[in-house]
Amino acid sequence: MSNLRFQAILDSQKRERIHIEEKGRRSELFGVNVFNEQRMLQYLTKDALESVKGAIISGSKIDRKIADQISEAMKGWAISMGATHYTHWFQPLTGATAEKHDAFFDLMPDGKALEKFGGGQLVQQEPDASSFPSGGIRNTFEARGYTAWDPTSPAFIYGTTLCIPTIFVAYTGEALDNKAPLLRALAAVDEAATAVAKYFDKNVSKVNATLGWEQEYFLIDKALAYSRPDIILTGRTLIGNAAAKGQQLDDHYFGVIPGRVLSFMSDLEKECTRLGIPVKTRHNEVAPNQFELAPVFEEANLAVDHNLLLMDVMEKVSDRHHFKVLFHEKPFAGINGSGKHNNWSLATDTGVNLLSPGSTPMKNLQFLTFFINTIKAVDTYEELLRSSIASASNDHRLGANEAPPAIMSIFIGTQLSRVLDELEGVSQGKLSPEEKTELKLNVVGKIPEILLDNTDRNRTSPFAFTGNKFEMRGVGSKTNCAKPMTVLNTIVAKQLRAFKKEVDLLIDKKGLKKDEAVFNVLREYIKTSKRIRFDGDGYSGDWEKEAKKRKLSNNKTTPEALQIMTSKESLALFKSMNVMSEVEVAARKEVELETYILNIQIEGRVFTELVYNFIIPASIAYQNELTKNVMGLKDIYGAAHKKLADGPLNIIEKIAEHLFELKKKTDAMVDARKKANVMTDSNKKAVAYNEHVRPYFEEIRFHCDHLERLVDDRLWPLAKYRELLFIK
Repeated sequence: MSNLRFQAILDSQKRERIHIEEKGRRSELFGVNVFNEQRMLQYLTKDALESVKGAIISGSKIDRKIADQISEAMKGWAISMGATHYTHWFQPLTGATAEKHDAFFDLMPDGKALEKFGGGQLVQQEPDASSFPSGGIRNTFEARGYTAWDPTSPAFIYGTTLCIPTIFVAYTGEALDNKAPLLRALAAVDEAATAVAKYFDKNVSKVNATLGWEQEYFLIDKALAYSRPDIILTGRTLIGNAAAKGQQLDDHYFGVIPGRVLSFMSDLEKECTRLGIPVKTRHNEVAPNQFELAPVFEEANLAVDHNLLLMDVMEKVSDRHHFKVLFHEKPFAGINGSGKHNNWSLATDTGVNLLSPGSTPMKNLQFLTFFINTIKAVDTYEELLRSSIASASNDHRLGANEAPPAIMSIFIGTQLSRVLDELEGVSQGKLSPEEKTELKLNVVGKIPEILLDNTDRNRTSPFAFTGNKFEMRGVGSKTNCAKPMTVLNTIVAKQLRAFKKEVDLLIDKKGLKKDEAVFNVLREYIKTSKRIRFDGDGYSGDWEKEAKKRKLSNNKTTPEALQIMTSKESLALFKSMNVMSEVEVAARKEVELETYILNIQIEGRVFTELVYNFIIPASIAYQNELTKNVMGLKDIYGAAHKKLADGPLNIIEKIAEHLFELKKKTDAMVDARKKANVMTDSNKKAVAYNEHVRPYFEEIRFHCDHLERLVDDRLWPLAKYRELLFIK
């Protein structure tokens, strides 16, 4: 391509971008900051385009010369869009994203400057790996790590930087991020699901896991947020007396969106649209100042990247609108917390959703195959799936009568339960022609009709079937979706692989027809996975007792939940599916435990600061004012002041009682923290923080909140719930 023609394309692209942004139509604005297929068609040669497509579809490697062509085109496009720098954008084990910006700038030997960005810089970089959590994979002095381009997630421009989604691995090859295991899990489920889907359609050559997340969040005034050290340092309010009005009137949910918030949402949606994030839904959530947005379903890897990018964009846009966005699962006590429901399904390259019932018995047999195998997978690995959503912040939310319990169970509704019960009753072995007809027409054939009823949703279920997908409701609002999606896709891949092996064995060894073999295996899965199905109230005490009888796990805290990660079964699972090695799994458990410990440790330190620097001084100041009042009454009324001073004296005494207990509990918490800090074993240390440090938090809060009720509002140093929770 000639330089003149290349420059003409750049100029045309720039004019088009300005024109679109002025018109402001979402459909035309979508993806203008993304080096997507439309841009590649404009900028890449045919060979380069085919190479990128091959990498996306089949995972084939991109030749270095082709990489140079792609990088040159990408650089030209980025510069035309105003970019001055590029970065490898990756997901270390911090739960957030990371980036190191380099300029499109270099000096030639003759001293002349030019914009430079080659194929080597596109494909691989070497950021310092020593300062990221590695769970023992890398020593601090071993700094080398590599980021490698992920062509399945398109590059994008954010601000003035070209961001290239990448994986992050150690010098020795182990994954140091959340993306690499996810990509491996997606490859595993693709291979296993495609093999099973071919039973029903020989034309299927690829299966993608899809994800639609629902992001819940809180907005509060930025100035008020920065008046609260607990919000800034921990993401939540450690103390705070409940406002007289909270969510009890149910007047916020789906209500009229406040004007300031709507302005923020509109600005956010424009930014998301430019970045190719297909946001579609916005609304008020249950709690005051709580909101939600959700996108159109996407391929899971891209959906994960988009969610992480969205959270970063939200923080920047909210700042422009003088808001602080809170992603903590429980930023306020006494009102609902925030989750991030993960809606998951499987889709073929022939355009079929494998978890969507069809119009014919054969399509419904396909649906039942993937539906029942998913149930079986969750039943087998329910404890591991629970571990994927464990965190110090999500512990506040799970089981709090606003989110699913820590017990994993599956809701499918009475209608589909009836279908599975009927299928369970099918006789084993070969079926007569009459049995086949009855089974397909009376059981499998009536699923579309049944689903027209659209069985009521169960908000207490952590894993619910909702018509054409499974909704994993326990994921926390701060969580990187890559973690639960890695586990879910891995266990489903493992299960589908086992299913195909059993079906093929019945066909080859027992001489059964394909449908007969499928029915026989599904029938056994229905029986052996029955314990995981529960359509009742997940919040009830009866369910907790029943779940124990069914031998379902109930790991209520993160230290409990994480232990399963390094069990023999879990290690064998990840190894057999080529998702993670034993070293990589153990490292992630270590990082999760350390993160838990540090979160509780930081909260403990903030509690100490709040108590000694804010609560005690304000309470004593008010005590002193009341004491002056009592002494003044004595000077004026003499002995008669005692009756007049009953009220102030009573408040003085109550403040004194709470201050005494507050100091005692805070000092005890500090001592417990010091004892935990000297422990070297991460498991024991996490348990110590959970069992001996964290319990003091509620006790300290109890006295702080009572003092807030007693102390003069003018003297209270922290913004109160009534101020934080209602945007005007």
